[in-house]
Amino acid sequence: MLGAPQLVRQVEDTFERSLGTVHNNFEKVLQCVVKLAVDTIKPVDPEFRTIYPRLRNPRFHPFFNNCIGALDGTHIPCVVPTDKVVQYMCRKGMTTQNVLAVYDFDMRFTFVLVGWPGSVHDMRVFTDAMTKYGDMFPHPPTGKYYLVDSGYPNRSSYLAPYKGTKYHLPEYREGPEPQGKK
Repeated sequence: MLGAPQLVRQVEDTFERSLGTVHNNFEKVLQCVVKLAVDTIKPVDPEFRTIYPRLRNPRFHPFFNNCIGALDGTHIPCVVPTDKVVQYMCRKGMTTQNVLAVYDFDMRFTFVLVGWPGSVHDMRVFTDAMTKYGDMFPHPPTGKYYLVDSGYPNRSSYLAPYKGTKYHLPEYREGPEPQGKK
């Protein structure tokens, strides 16, 4: 039921157990998963004093000295009741949850917020994370920042790309070389 879209009744039929037994055992599994997430999804260095080995590479070093990770939203496909299909419909025409993930340069999650409908903009999920979970959210200390995509505004401690600027190498195959700070 955690990893696949199965209903309690389907699990009851598969294991030939009562709804009560399936429900009670699912609650136990869910509590273990939540405890695992709370105990493991957090920054290794909460003060963000460590410079990641990848950032010491001369290719990145002068540009990302104070970067502590990245923050982005992603859409995870999900099955929802028929009365909530429109709410969970993403712009690609399927039902999804909008999930906010914060991770460091060792590719470890430091914060995850799930459950928002797929139709919700990334910035709304981010605002919810800051207001409801501000005490658990790994805020960057002064002088440090997260890389974010264009779905988030450029603000102190969150560096978004310049609007309308090319960033991917294939975009430069036909045209001028990148120049300037942007």
